[in-house]
Amino acid sequence: MPPKPNVIVFGGLNTLSRALVSHLVPLQGEPLVNHLRIVDKYSINPPTTYLGAEFKEVVKNPTIEYKQANLTVASIVGSTFDPPEGQAPYSYVFDLSGEIRWDRPEQVQITQTFHVARFIALEAAKRNVKAYVRLQHPFYTSDKKPGEEKDDLKPEGVNGTWWHESLRAIAAIPNLNLVILRTTQTYGPYQIEMISSIFVISAVYAYLKQPVKSLWSPGKFLYNVTHNSDVAAALWRCATWIDEIGGREKANELAGETIQWHNDKKHVGEVEGMVPHNVTVKAPLFHLSGNPDLTYNELLKAIATTLGTTHEYHDFITSTAAKFRLEDSVEDINEEHVGAWTQMITTSNPPLPNTPLSAYLDLYLLSKHQFGLSNKKIQDIMSFKPKVPGITEAAIKELIQKWKDEGSWPKFDH
Repeated sequence: MPPKPNVIVFGGLNTLSRALVSHLVPLQGEPLVNHLRIVDKYSINPPTTYLGAEFKEVVKNPTIEYKQANLTVASIVGSTFDPPEGQAPYSYVFDLSGEIRWDRPEQVQITQTFHVARFIALEAAKRNVKAYVRLQHPFYTSDKKPGEEKDDLKPEGVNGTWWHESLRAIAAIPNLNLVILRTTQTYGPYQIEMISSIFVISAVYAYLKQPVKSLWSPGKFLYNVTHNSDVAAALWRCATWIDEIGGREKANELAGETIQWHNDKKHVGEVEGMVPHNVTVKAPLFHLSGNPDLTYNELLKAIATTLGTTHEYHDFITSTAAKFRLEDSVEDINEEHVGAWTQMITTSNPPLPNTPLSAYLDLYLLSKHQFGLSNKKIQDIMSFKPKVPGITEAAIKELIQKWKDEGSWPKFDH
């Protein structure tokens, strides 16, 4: 049996690196790695971002080392690749870095997403790592069918543009053993992202004994989700796959896709490391989805039903008016359920003054986002299939219970 690899995970402490680390070094069971280093901008002691109860226990394992570092500085990124004394060099690198907030200025996206990913990838290539896996969030708009890897999905907004541009930059780096994993919206234990807001809103309306109402009627558009345990397992499979087949050349042959241009040409002379629009770049790319056919309203219905309420649509006039003046409607839409959530967490037994969960829906969360991905390629080439089929009652109940156990979700005596 070959020795276990030394692994480094960059960024994503506020998204999916906690799930990945928990998969690689589980609370119960044998670690998949010899040594694991996590590098991010946050502090974990004391925490400056939400960590979840289990991760606080996971990082106590001596297999794991956490480094707080400013990844926007290339020399600092380089130093984080130096293993502890007596340890072998890092052979697998997982890049989960990047700014996920949709409303951050373009320069922040360039600095925090594009430059950081490029710095990590350049150093990984220099160190000749066996696997460099880049996680790509669903900042895209797909068509009415699940998107395939060969499809030219359009990046959505400023953050989507620069996350996508990062792929072109790292794909152009010679001798980088790169695999890109593009996933859908994610959910699962201790996962606080877009879908967690839907859980909170559904709980609010169950508390108010009212149905959850959607603006998007009849809402047949795709809105895929993936359980965070499946994302973690898929990231690991990407790394072992490119290692097993011998690197990038074979990976490109089996799974390479052209990463299309989607930017303003003026930036090429302004942003160091950008690949010009007329240069073709190719990289192994895989999609991951818990259920490629899941629609937005099926998602809402599943969550609402599990949390004890029903799902309906706003009437045509209300829905149409809200869509046309969504920016003006945000505060009106939020007023009732934010007040109800505040009441829920203050009357909970015990009260929850510091829950990281919020009932506030910003403009992005209220807007229509259509996104579906096909799983066929990752299944055919890597024999990888998600274990959680989209959104399930059992998975929803598990994550709610874990939030309750750690004191983030309200409990009532009745």
